[in-house]
Amino acid sequence: MKSLFAAIIFCSFALPLEAETILGGVAKVDITRAGEDAGENPLWAKALVLSRGDTHVVIVTVDAVAIAEIGSIRDPYLANVRSELQKSIGVPPQSIIINASHCHGIVAPDVEAKTIEAVTKAWEKRVPVKTGVASGTENSISINRRLRLKSGRESDVRHAYALPNDEEVASVGPIDPEIGILRIDRMEDGEPLALVYNFACHPIMGIPSGGNTADLSGFASNVIERNLGDGKAMALFVQGCGGDINPVLYKSVTQPRDGEPLGTRLGLSVLEAARRIETQPGGGLSLLARNVSLPRADLAERIAEMEKEIDELLISLKGTTLNFETFLPLFVKYQMSGEYPSATSYRYLQDELLQREDWKKLDSDNRKAMEAYLKNIRSMEELTRKQINLALIRKHQARNVKAGETVEAEVVALGVGNFKMVTFPAELTVPIGLNIKKNSPHKHTYVAGYTNGYLYYAPTASQLENRGGAQEDSDCLLAPEWQAIFEDLALSLLEKL
Repeated sequence: MKSLFAAIIFCSFALPLEAETILGGVAKVDITRAGEDAGENPLWAKALVLSRGDTHVVIVTVDAVAIAEIGSIRDPYLANVRSELQKSIGVPPQSIIINASHCHGIVAPDVEAKTIEAVTKAWEKRVPVKTGVASGTENSISINRRLRLKSGRESDVRHAYALPNDEEVASVGPIDPEIGILRIDRMEDGEPLALVYNFACHPIMGIPSGGNTADLSGFASNVIERNLGDGKAMALFVQGCGGDINPVLYKSVTQPRDGEPLGTRLGLSVLEAARRIETQPGGGLSLLARNVSLPRADLAERIAEMEKEIDELLISLKGTTLNFETFLPLFVKYQMSGEYPSATSYRYLQDELLQREDWKKLDSDNRKAMEAYLKNIRSMEELTRKQINLALIRKHQARNVKAGETVEAEVVALGVGNFKMVTFPAELTVPIGLNIKKNSPHKHTYVAGYTNGYLYYAPTASQLENRGGAQEDSDCLLAPEWQAIFEDLALSLLEKL
């Protein structure tokens, strides 16, 4: 069985490293759906083409939730874009990397044609360039959305269900504050041509109106483009391992949801680091691509366990004397009123004088009733979490049963000078990226999920022990063994760059 899950290499090539000048070109095309106005933060397909002799690499970023499967980009978008560009400009399919920002914007139906248009324009506008790399830091706009509970289980922060009670939460997971930056300057005048920046965070804050938007990553790119060099440079956001990373104010109900302040902060942090980069001519341009077979999960046992857990929660619901209209004022009163919640202090003192406990007995009964009502609320909240995540697990189990034992994924490793990046077509959680960066032989190593397809979430083997507790471990096709296979392959590719 071990050989079944070993990395199966379908394609493998290393692009040559001649000592030639790198040519670079950029272009962007608005892909916002007509009638779904995005205002000052439209959705773009942005293309960066790099050439060195006969070596060509195309990096495309699209402001969309994913490359097919979910959202408004559908299959066979990736295959069609690659096929057409191979015919028109001669770039091999595996040399075309397409990353989705994971913003939840609505793209135009002709996004495929517009993507091809952006790459073609970038190809035609190539000029000699210099490159440089640096890392920036932004630690104030994101938070790990997985909550470690005192029970040993984990939950997550979603709008689909309520948070666990504060008393149940023990800690939160890590974030990755690093911003990986590739700067590309025009050789002729030294002015910036493009800035590729890799960062891990779900861009799902939206805007106060609730309308269409490229979200916080779009706002960040706007800030960069308006303030870098002569204002002609293009900023390309490459989504990192953002599977378990949310914007910090994602669940706030005390202010409008707005990705612009967070995006502005990210953009300024990118600019701060980018201005320290000294670009140099020459440098390597290389790309390695592998297709790998990964094990699918068998979720039948966990489905049966969750069905039993849900039945037990339903049985735990008990009748109470309160309804919401009576519970709420009682709860507020008992939270606010201290020692004498039901009447003024002299009524309680009068009872003491008469050796009676009428008011204390009322308080005791009310507190028992409120606790019973709260217990039901907490059980219902837990039911909601379990039922929503169980639906995800059932969906993927049905798919896995039909599809067989493995799922195919394309992994790409890219090198532009000292900038190294490895990609994966799923929502990688942040520990995956941190592991690869820690073990990479290169100082400037970055990891991009959401690239060249979409395989839902890809959490760690440890996180997958929590099936049903959080979206990341529930909305997942993969068995836990996938992590070691991918990380080993990623590091082997990085060693060859």
